[in-house]
Amino acid sequence: MWKWVGGLTAIMLLALVLVILSAPRDVRNVLVNLPTDRDVLFWSVPQRDALFRAMDWVPLIAQTHVIEATGQAFPLPPGDRLSIAMDLDRYMLEQRTAALIIVQDGKVRFESYALGFNAEGRWTSFSVAKSLTSTLVGAAIQDGFIHSIDDRVSDYIPDLQGSAYDDVSIRQLLTMTSGVRWNEDYEDKQSDVARFNEHKAEPGIDVTVSYMRQLPREAPAGTEWVYNTGETNLIGVLVSAATGKTLADYLSEKIWGPFGMQQDATWLLGPTGHEISGCCIQAATRDFARFGLFIMGGGKVQGRMILPQGWIAAATTRQVGIGYPGKGYGYQWWTYDDGSYAAQGIFGQGIFVDPQRKLVIASNSNWPRATDYAIWGEQRDAFYRAVQAAVDTAGAAH
Repeated sequence: MWKWVGGLTAIMLLALVLVILSAPRDVRNVLVNLPTDRDVLFWSVPQRDALFRAMDWVPLIAQTHVIEATGQAFPLPPGDRLSIAMDLDRYMLEQRTAALIIVQDGKVRFESYALGFNAEGRWTSFSVAKSLTSTLVGAAIQDGFIHSIDDRVSDYIPDLQGSAYDDVSIRQLLTMTSGVRWNEDYEDKQSDVARFNEHKAEPGIDVTVSYMRQLPREAPAGTEWVYNTGETNLIGVLVSAATGKTLADYLSEKIWGPFGMQQDATWLLGPTGHEISGCCIQAATRDFARFGLFIMGGGKVQGRMILPQGWIAAATTRQVGIGYPGKGYGYQWWTYDDGSYAAQGIFGQGIFVDPQRKLVIASNSNWPRATDYAIWGEQRDAFYRAVQAAVDTAGAAH
């Protein structure tokens, strides 16, 4: 028995060595600082520094599907550096930012990297992926795979029939107004967002569906907003069921390849083999910025509409209030009342889009805590406002 265990341990260690040796140099240098569990919410800061750039290199975390970049890269030519009334080095240090790129009027007006990260690396998205997942709903409607966002979720995921989600619409999933009880506390090991990652699926049922269909209702559908990563995971299951394709393949087919992302990306898989659609796309920061440009440009590729007419306008404007003045929630996008909007993920990931100023800001970070709007979130919003002011000043000068 012990010989068998020792042999298995040796095989695992050899596999880990091979993973490290095959990784890019910047990844190889940090893979020695591995956690011993998959619970990312409770890793140390040094462990997150190491793994956020290497989530798809470590079998301990999850398997992945590749999102292929199949076309010519969408150009990001350099432009004059914006004069921003902030100490950007200090801002990046306080935010623990690994990558920051500002694209304005189609040109890179600022780009910087830290924490040993670089432009060739892939950083994990966390909930930035939610905005990509919701965009695939629009693509599936445009392609005729989904009839309407007012369809019932259980029409596409039959295993939800008889649960609290049986009378919930796709629209209510997109706006997180299902009325189903959920706890998204990232620092509570008993919260739903922590527990559902370790859930053991019922035989033959997707792990997300297995967990979500047991949850009780706490409010009528459509009446209350509650942030719920599990429901974005359901959206991903729904899109795959409707299209008959993996999310990675569909994203590559509709956006990643045709629009011109420069590098392949990856999408982590849950234990039953489906992409974790509320999270976990690993991509170059420049390609996150390109996704912002795709959305800002109306969801078109070479003049061809990828999304239905009016989809982006609805997705990126307030559909429901979230309790913060000047902000709301659209279809998995955070909205600002000035017409800008953002994809945001825990620990400081973000894509900020301001169509009025032709502005996209992509950033990847490792905040000391998963989320604390009063500290890092407000500081990031202040940075966005400073960049907007810099664009206005530069425009007035011309």
